[in-house]
Amino acid sequence: MHRVPPFDAGYAWFLDIDGTLLDIAAVPSAVRARPSDTQLLTSLYALSRGALALISGRSIAGIDAIFAPLRLPAAGQHGTERRDARGRERRHPVPEAELRQAAAQLEAFAARHEGLLFEDKGASLAVHYRLAPALGGVVHATMRRLAVRLGPSVEVQSGKLLAELKPAGRNKGHAIEAFLTEPPFRGRVPIFLGDDVTDEHGFEVVNRRGGLSVKIGAGPSLARWRLRDAAAVRAWLAHGIAAAQKKGEPQKMGQEPISG
Repeated sequence: MHRVPPFDAGYAWFLDIDGTLLDIAAVPSAVRARPSDTQLLTSLYALSRGALALISGRSIAGIDAIFAPLRLPAAGQHGTERRDARGRERRHPVPEAELRQAAAQLEAFAARHEGLLFEDKGASLAVHYRLAPALGGVVHATMRRLAVRLGPSVEVQSGKLLAELKPAGRNKGHAIEAFLTEPPFRGRVPIFLGDDVTDEHGFEVVNRRGGLSVKIGAGPSLARWRLRDAAAVRAWLAHGIAAAQKKGEPQKMGQEPISG
């Protein structure tokens, strides 16, 4: 679990963002990609000939905002929405009425408690308690009660110092499975890097397909490899990319990321 996995540009690459590619910030809006982070993704996308997708709890619009001007293949909101390698976007059916009802209640709930942050992602709703960790139990209990009232179309997703209300039946594993049925991912060995409990569904899929599952940070996991933190991920990727380029794997034979 503590060995660094082998690097191969020929994998089907799936990367979480917060806590994996980028360092976690106190609030989601504070997360920024530096030019070196964007260049890292651009180089890996080219070397892998486009077989790179970002798999996140953020919305696709939020992913694009962080890595602008790149518009990479991506799955947002834990697989509820997905943009394939051709730039086509699909969205799992969302219980709009239930989520709009819940949004008003959760926004009011967060406003009553100092340190809580409500985030409306469109197809999912999150309450972050990173600034008030003592309120975690209250947040999760509130989310569970709300999910019971709204019915089986929604479910609660736990994460690092947050609880999220999302459409039932979709997760990061489903998104990875879908990418693996399509070019340029199809037929490749998958690798997925993630740091949170929300990434365990993806690890299960990658393990079942004989790929490489990489847990970032401490804690129990289905992952078979481990890296210490986001800085270690960036260093490992940069070293692997540089080595591949030095061996003559021509970046010009790759693809350019979609730009918007």
